[in-house]
Amino acid sequence: MSNFKATLIEKTDAGQKVSLVDFDETDLMEGNVTVRVEWSTVNYKDGLALTGKAPVVRRWPMIPGVDLAGTVESATHPDWKAGDQVIVNGWGLGETHLGAYAQKARVKAEWLTRLPKSMNTRDAMAIGTAGYTAMLAVLALERYGVKPANGPVVVTGAAGGVGSVAVAVLAKLGFEVTASTGRPEEAGYLKGLGAREIIERKELAGPVRALAKERWAGGVDAVGSTTLANVLSMIRYRGAVAACGLAGGMDLPSMVAPFILRGVALLGVDSVYRPQADRDEAWRRLEFDLDRAKLVDMTSEIGLADVPEAGREIVEGKVRGRIVVKIP
Repeated sequence: MSNFKATLIEKTDAGQKVSLVDFDETDLMEGNVTVRVEWSTVNYKDGLALTGKAPVVRRWPMIPGVDLAGTVESATHPDWKAGDQVIVNGWGLGETHLGAYAQKARVKAEWLTRLPKSMNTRDAMAIGTAGYTAMLAVLALERYGVKPANGPVVVTGAAGGVGSVAVAVLAKLGFEVTASTGRPEEAGYLKGLGAREIIERKELAGPVRALAKERWAGGVDAVGSTTLANVLSMIRYRGAVAACGLAGGMDLPSMVAPFILRGVALLGVDSVYRPQADRDEAWRRLEFDLDRAKLVDMTSEIGLADVPEAGREIVEGKVRGRIVVKIP
């Protein structure tokens, strides 16, 4: 297959243009592994790239898509061979390196994670970067010492991809989960994932106090800005918040009081350039700590041609849970 289907973002005088094109394999970027892509997914970052709402794309033209799952077609690296099933999350895919919304991708061997034995490639992308990031956030809380016995935990942006997986995993681990969402109509969905309490986003959107009433032992925040600042003010003594998203903004209008007077920790969670050992641990945990039945309930499927519209919808906050993209 010298030519293959790909979604391409191009820069024009009128702005960026997104189209489904025939892409020449010889135009793929350098790498020592070529993957036949089978599934991808639509994350919030993908939505930003597809709509141009933020400067995610830093190379033009660009095949977007920040993660993929598929089968190795050819490799010149000893760790990989044709037929191996793999996952790629991050590493600049869809940002500085041609990405996942295509039938083929050429990548560096060190970017690959071996597909867990109990998963197929669709399962892996139903989890995707969002679910993998959520698991990294849970691991950060565990390492800090947050346990179910310490009290309830909060998940913000709970109906989104990161939030949905975080709610499901934390509930399965025995935590009493409060789910914060701007879509109260999703209360039934969130309770189905294991949330005990649903609160509306507006409860965390008001003026930030230095210290508010202690409510939660920990939290996973996918929103940032005022939401994160309010959550920090409500964390119990020596609790922690794992921050992994900025859908609400990059600013943090907080104060030092939670950190000094209550010993609260703010744990930053990066998923793009995570060391391989952390990636392997996250995917191992996802095999066992994420209920696959709940994963099915939170996942919808689209085709490659539907990706631009899905990108618009996720940025507008209209997407619930996870979207997988079937690559033809």
